[in-house]
Amino acid sequence: MSPATNHDAALAADGLEIDVDRHGGETAPTEPVPKPQLGAAFELDDAVLAALPTPGSKLVAARHYARSLWGQTAKVTTELPDGTTEHYFLKTVRLGETGRVMITGEFASLQALHAVSPTLVPVPHAWGVCTSPSSHNNGPTHFLLTQFREVAAQPPPNADAFAALVAALHARSRSPTGKFGFHTTTCHGTLAQATARWEASWAVLFRAMLARMLDLDEPAWPPAWRRVAALVLDRVVPRLLGVLPADLKPCLVHGDLWDENTAVDAADGEPFVFDPGSCYAHNEYEIGDWYAARHRLSKAEYVESYKRYFPPTEPKEEWDDRNLLYSLRFDLGAAIMIPGCNLRQVVRRNMVILCQKFCPEVLAECGQLE
Repeated sequence: MSPATNHDAALAADGLEIDVDRHGGETAPTEPVPKPQLGAAFELDDAVLAALPTPGSKLVAARHYARSLWGQTAKVTTELPDGTTEHYFLKTVRLGETGRVMITGEFASLQALHAVSPTLVPVPHAWGVCTSPSSHNNGPTHFLLTQFREVAAQPPPNADAFAALVAALHARSRSPTGKFGFHTTTCHGTLAQATARWEASWAVLFRAMLARMLDLDEPAWPPAWRRVAALVLDRVVPRLLGVLPADLKPCLVHGDLWDENTAVDAADGEPFVFDPGSCYAHNEYEIGDWYAARHRLSKAEYVESYKRYFPPTEPKEEWDDRNLLYSLRFDLGAAIMIPGCNLRQVVRRNMVILCQKFCPEVLAECGQLE
């Protein structure tokens, strides 16, 4: 199933539509992110009940909560054997094998993040496959069960506090192999990333990750633009990332840290994050997602706060160039998943900017760019 088909199947199955301005616009929205709301009763699958982490728990209620572009989400309330109440967050995805990769990648990412920064992400409890016949209408339905944390605001309004937590995650994390990559495939939305590999070179891994998205989007790229993309992969990536320090540390990153994957916990006022697609990467890769003007996190106070807690890598004067390069991966993924947005044009424009700076002598050979 192609990414476009996956996307259409997800929306059709769950009655959702993508707000282009919200997810792929050119400027950051000025209004607050709508607070997640409780909805109607949610039919809970037996497999989810069996996965509750405390044996003997009784279901009190399950209700739709918030929304997901690729599935359904719910708040599950239970009574524990000691009479206390416990809440869980449930996500279900009806996309067959694609859904399995999405759910298992998110679960593995949450496990890795929680091990390093326990308060930064909800506790991951379980994942599995739903068993009711109705859950298999469009292929198997996979579920993810985590700790429930009530969202108060998105993104966290205290840029300094949020940046400190993100920087601490990056600083404390340690790659289990000492290399860049991850032990399994993780996703950006419905798109599988090239993360299930271990590379000694960050330049090699990032090239593979960017090339993966370009391959997925290749039918939309005319020949001249494909040549520009090849220049970015073969000239710009080695030039910008090949000069990074030889002892560059692989840092655990969330991998999709945009506005609506961040929040303040209503219970304790602390920032937290969710919906990750992690890997061990150059820490600055995380901030490449903040480059896009459509994100509230692109505001200077977030970026500059982060840089105070985790200073730019040498050569420091190329921070902006690396930030632009890293943004290509995130913007291209969004372009694939958001029909009607202008992000493909943004990616092409930014590729030209990078090529004009780092390989201008061959850019002209690409032909007429329209």
